[in-house]
Amino acid sequence: MVCVRFAPSPTGYLHIGNARAALINYLYALRSGGEFILRIDDTDLERSKTEYEKAIFDDLSWLGIKYNQTFHQSARFDRYKEVRDTLIESGRLYPCYETSEELDYKRKRQLAKGHPPIYDRAALNLSNSEIEAFKIEGRTPHWRFKLDHSTITWQDEIRGLVKFDGAQLSDPVLIRGDGIFLYSLCSVIDDIDYKVTHIIRGEDHVTNTATQIQLFKAVNGEKDYPLTFAHTSLLMDEDGDKLSKRLGSLSLGQMRDSGIEPMAIACLMARLGTSLPVEPVLTMQELAAPFDLSIFSRTPPRFSEKELWSLNHKLYQLMPFSQVKQHLAIAGFENFSETHWLAVKDNIEKLSELQPWQDIFFGKIENICNDRDFLQIALELLPEKPWNETTWPTWTQLIKEKTTRKGKELFMPLRQALTAMDHGPEMKTLLPLIGRRTTIARLSVE
Repeated sequence: MVCVRFAPSPTGYLHIGNARAALINYLYALRSGGEFILRIDDTDLERSKTEYEKAIFDDLSWLGIKYNQTFHQSARFDRYKEVRDTLIESGRLYPCYETSEELDYKRKRQLAKGHPPIYDRAALNLSNSEIEAFKIEGRTPHWRFKLDHSTITWQDEIRGLVKFDGAQLSDPVLIRGDGIFLYSLCSVIDDIDYKVTHIIRGEDHVTNTATQIQLFKAVNGEKDYPLTFAHTSLLMDEDGDKLSKRLGSLSLGQMRDSGIEPMAIACLMARLGTSLPVEPVLTMQELAAPFDLSIFSRTPPRFSEKELWSLNHKLYQLMPFSQVKQHLAIAGFENFSETHWLAVKDNIEKLSELQPWQDIFFGKIENICNDRDFLQIALELLPEKPWNETTWPTWTQLIKEKTTRKGKELFMPLRQALTAMDHGPEMKTLLPLIGRRTTIARLSVE
């Protein structure tokens, strides 16, 4: 059975790029009838915060992403230590005593000579006395995984055949000098233990995959571990630059507060960078139906907030009122009936934009029309009840015959007096919703 995972670190809030990674994995699992695992990568206990972890769960729930199981890496340290000891015994994990300054100096020297900055494995040649001297000095080792200098290949579901020369890769650090287990080791152990079958992530992990393929084999008792890899192109902004994680406007929490519907994010993130059109749908099941890794392009997709808001608007056109009604109640517009909603839904991108219309239908507005003589005539010609969509054309025809006005000169003063706007839905639709009593009050001149 297909099993995928999403593995955020609770060291910050989820942003739009995280949302895309989570959605791609979730939709793939949904389409395949597989499992979706939420893994909390909290091995860095100092930087991991409860508030960020809570936000991860809240954001995923808001997006409509459901996980089959979840776990914390911080609860699995005993398992990581067990594998660590096995790798040390087999000679695949070895201690290194260089300081960060010494490593930086080595890298600069290599680059200056035109060589790739690959770790030189000097630690493997240390004598016992040299190691003892480092210990007396107070140095604690970081631990590297010893790569086989062979060709590493895999058939990537998006990038096709990928090859790396193991001799051109640095032995990756798996454990820091302070004892903190790093991503690669913990992730590989977890993927094996939880029987993950597909690793779908951004193309910034391609080199990680090359080293992890060997690590999977080492952790799995030198037996190949069957995995499917897929690396998606990273999101760019509208100008073709990398998205900044520091942009608060792109955090899911702030996007939620701004009035974006979660399905607008889902519809955009699931289709960006694919051969499928970006269009609004109302459910994850609809979004998952055509979903497949083969639809992804290697061309970096561009994220546009304008396109996101456009999708938000289109979703409101699709939603049945029974669904909209729940959103209206939460947003404080529970007095909107279906008739009110249908009258104005084409004019909004987010629900907060209903506030002026709530004032127009149920509250007070400021009359922005100064043509008092005209409004007095209009008031005198106001039809009696009942009011419906024929009331507006009947009324304006009477005013036209009385004043000889037509076009904008006829309609604009009435719209301004009744809505305090000079644009909006057709007045034949709005007038019955405003009502005769309110219309009389707004046309009355002092």
